[in-house]
Amino acid sequence: MHELNGNDIESIQVLKDAASASIYGSRAANGVIIITTKRGKEGKVKVNFDASIAMQNYTNKLDVLNTKEFGQVMWQGYVNDGLDPNQNGLGYKYDWSYDNNGVPVLNSITMNKYLDAAGTTPAANTDWFDITTRTGIIQQYNLSVSNGSERSSSFFSLGYYKNDGIIKHSDFERFSGRLNTDYDIVKTDSRSIVKIGEDFTVNRTDEVQAPGGFVENVLQFNPSLPVYTTDGEFAGPVGGYPDRENPLARLERNADNRYTYWRTFGDVYLNISPIKNLNIKTTAGIDYAQKQQRIFTYPITEGTVANPINGIEAKQEHWTKMMWNAVASYMFGKGIHSGDVLVGVEVNKEDDLDFSGKKYDFAVLTPEYMWPGAAVGEAEAYGGAGGYTLVSYFTKANYTLMNKYLASVTLRYDGSSRFGENKRFGLFPSVSAGWKISEENFLNDIAWLESLKIRAGWGQTGNQEIDNTARYTLYRSNYGEAQFGGQSYGTSYDIEGVNGGHQLSSGFKRDQLGNDDLQWETTTQLNVGLDFGFFKNALYGSFDWFKKTTTDILVNMPGIGVMGEGSAQWINAGEMENTGFELTIGYRGGKKKFTYDINANIGTYQNEITKLPETIAAKGTFGGNGVESVVGHPMGAQVGYVYDGIFCNQDEIDRHASQDGAGIGRIRWKDLNGDNVINSEDQKWIYSPVPDFTWGINLYFQYKDFDLTMFWQGVQGVDVISDLKKETDLWSGLNITNLNKGTRLLDAWTPNNQSSDIPAVSTMDNNNEKRVSSYFVENGSYAKLRTIQFGYNLPKEICKKISAERVRFYASAQNLLTIKSKKFSGVDPENANFGYPIPVNVTFGINVSF
Repeated sequence: MHELNGNDIESIQVLKDAASASIYGSRAANGVIIITTKRGKEGKVKVNFDASIAMQNYTNKLDVLNTKEFGQVMWQGYVNDGLDPNQNGLGYKYDWSYDNNGVPVLNSITMNKYLDAAGTTPAANTDWFDITTRTGIIQQYNLSVSNGSERSSSFFSLGYYKNDGIIKHSDFERFSGRLNTDYDIVKTDSRSIVKIGEDFTVNRTDEVQAPGGFVENVLQFNPSLPVYTTDGEFAGPVGGYPDRENPLARLERNADNRYTYWRTFGDVYLNISPIKNLNIKTTAGIDYAQKQQRIFTYPITEGTVANPINGIEAKQEHWTKMMWNAVASYMFGKGIHSGDVLVGVEVNKEDDLDFSGKKYDFAVLTPEYMWPGAAVGEAEAYGGAGGYTLVSYFTKANYTLMNKYLASVTLRYDGSSRFGENKRFGLFPSVSAGWKISEENFLNDIAWLESLKIRAGWGQTGNQEIDNTARYTLYRSNYGEAQFGGQSYGTSYDIEGVNGGHQLSSGFKRDQLGNDDLQWETTTQLNVGLDFGFFKNALYGSFDWFKKTTTDILVNMPGIGVMGEGSAQWINAGEMENTGFELTIGYRGGKKKFTYDINANIGTYQNEITKLPETIAAKGTFGGNGVESVVGHPMGAQVGYVYDGIFCNQDEIDRHASQDGAGIGRIRWKDLNGDNVINSEDQKWIYSPVPDFTWGINLYFQYKDFDLTMFWQGVQGVDVISDLKKETDLWSGLNITNLNKGTRLLDAWTPNNQSSDIPAVSTMDNNNEKRVSSYFVENGSYAKLRTIQFGYNLPKEICKKISAERVRFYASAQNLLTIKSKKFSGVDPENANFGYPIPVNVTFGINVSF
């Protein structure tokens, strides 16, 4: 979808039950999304043009401390810990005293004019988020031409998309072209005997991505540091400030790290129908992509963050996927019987390779000059290749009796090169049945019943999503050169001590143990469903209940120390079960020139790990934090301590269980086992990623030439663990001091603010308040207005005057409104940590058809 032009899509179909998805084999392990692109239709030549411009922005952001607030909270932490706040190392100077109750009072804050001894870095009050972000602008233009006749059809499109990102110096650009054609070579009045066709698309994208973790680093950067020095250079940390790159400078140094990505994707087919109802179709396809990029290393000279190294890495990556299949299908029907049967074979092959070269020390630091051949320093080279092959044999039969009793059977035999020779192939069957109850004679007199169908299905699919080399024992050379002052522990060692100055041979280290018994992970799904339509299908909907069991889960199991280095091994171990239901219901109707369609859906599921090796469970990979086995709990569930308020006085401390780090203003942990000691035994399951239910509502209204659509979506009763809260509620939440924090710390517990549930500010974490606990678990429920669009179609009379078939104007907005739980302290519960909120996008567009 990253490269696909959305305007080329005709329809999207989602297959979730195993019976319908199983024909697609291992690629259906997590369901199937079928995207059908547009094709030409018989009739006149049709030309469509679509243009839009959109603006996107973060409408809300994490509130962080400004310079004065930072100093205020830091002062509070120092005095709480009995330290002299005027020994802070950042240039803050405090005038403070005690009130009549002996409580410290801050009278005033001042700061040195310059933060460095040279007087080049003035104290500032910088909003780093504002400095490094902007309003993003998205432009999109699409042109398509389609035509069809009795014996051929064609669809051609060109597209352009440009997104100037919200983070400065980031952008994404895509050029796309598509050609879909079909030709009847031999055709009779009744059928096409020989037909050929192709689908082909080519895309060129280029992008500058924001540096990893950038938003987090921006919010952490100290506000008292300026953007520039008095010399006009980028300012950086000095004195006691943490060693972090100036965020704006980091963006500018990253601006040249653009990649260019070409992808061609397409297939050709030949369909032969030698006799009536028999089709033999063969298809060959290729998906080729290549990416090239230069990654620049520029010198850094910002305060104490200084690195003189300059260099370039030139990278090339190539991905080639090839597919061929042949399918024969036959349709039959006589009287009350009808159906079809197909048999087929398919081969998929993927080959990937990458290589890169690094070189250091350039005389001129410009993108035009910085190619590896121009450098005079050290050189490094890297590269690798991989791939896999899939071969599949499949057959499917569908049968219908009296147009009301339905049955289907599928068999698929898949083989993957990723598995050992002993277990390379797997057989995956599925069966389904349906009953159109509304077709029964005994329901003919029920006028309001339009359609009613019961269906059930059972099926298995396989999963082979593991490393291409998962079954092998792997060894890696590691010469052990210590480049640029770093330390490296290699495998080249002069064990005899007689090397005499000659270059040593490199040894090899084991990275992984092989497993020739590695086999397919299998998912078995049972589903029962009901489809209905009442009152001439004005009231419609469906209900599905499912149970999905996954066995032989593919796991990379870490080895124990006595097994030696590189003892990790891919194995089949563990089982998981999902059970749930989905309900969709809608109502549509209208009167005169007003029509509407309202539909809603709700779904819920329960997840449980039912089997897992003890070594995996103990490591906490699937949940449990290595404290409890996750077996019997949802995948990703966590164990931790239980928050029990804040100690407000010494009496509360004395009456509570013995707790290391207990103090006035500190978090109190619950003594769950009643032994009067807070230790590792006082932990329980505090977090589950499984929501109570999810829901969505679609609204469509049309009056004359005006239309309005809305889509609401939400999640109810879901836990989120907020690592972000360690930076909004704990001054010592990070191991690096003097990074900026959230404004919630302004409301931290003090003797004059004992109602606060935020612990007292402290420069130390003697109470280990960063531990996994229910303090960081919050209600992540939300409701979002995902999309709202208002459109207007010009009257046909006006369109005819300009020789147009259709002219439509529209305005839309995405993620315009978020309603979240009052108990959620972050910005966006959908991205509870530094994933950061999904931006609001407002679009204006026009669509013209000729």
